[in-house]
Amino acid sequence: MTAAALPDGRRREVVRQSWSVGVATGAYGISFGALAVAAGLDVWQAQVLSLVMFTGGSQFAFVGIIGAGGLAAAPAAVATAAMLGIRNGLYGLQTSRFLGVTGLRRLGAAQLTIDESTAVGIGQSEPEAQRLGFWHTGIAVFTLWNLSTLGGSVLGNALGDPRRLGLDAAAAAAFIALLWPRLRSRDATATAVLAAFIALLASPHLPAGVPVILAAVAALVVGLRRPGRHEGPLEGADGSLPGSDPVP
Repeated sequence: MTAAALPDGRRREVVRQSWSVGVATGAYGISFGALAVAAGLDVWQAQVLSLVMFTGGSQFAFVGIIGAGGLAAAPAAVATAAMLGIRNGLYGLQTSRFLGVTGLRRLGAAQLTIDESTAVGIGQSEPEAQRLGFWHTGIAVFTLWNLSTLGGSVLGNALGDPRRLGLDAAAAAAFIALLWPRLRSRDATATAVLAAFIALLASPHLPAGVPVILAAVAALVVGLRRPGRHEGPLEGADGSLPGSDPVP
């Protein structure tokens, strides 16, 4: 049985959910494009990041650190972005169970394995609907995120000095917006508070980006103190998302 063999009504429901998530998430690419040029990247550099890196949290971290520390902070920016992107590899362990792809399709699936495509995929009850939801969501987010990145970077260039509009602080605001919906348990809240405390202590004394990496120790501290506990599933019973990340 293939995705095409799903009842028409069910197929339309999955596709509608996938593209709704894609439109909502893809719109955030405008913010990334504007932040990227505010950090000193040109339009094409911002576009390459969205095409190749394509994970919103990592992209926001990268341009935020570059913007604060310049090219000297590039190693810390790469390390932070890579650390945030590890979760996508873990998602691949889940999506590989129902995708069953090989060759070039496997490479395509790897590129499209993000929060949203994983959540919509595993949120479906039938294997055919899982595959349909994953591909449609991944393609929707990828397409709209990249188009929005281009629009945001062109618009950002036209705005002039980003500090005049407060864009130099927008990276931190974007991270708070991504983090806030996920603080639904005491463990998550404790990790966020401890990480912020570590970063605040380290920021005056260490290069840009290094405090972010050091703050990851908070997750280890909380995990060691509360062994055997973990967060709930990525999505609700109806497949809805608790929070988005192209990214991103």
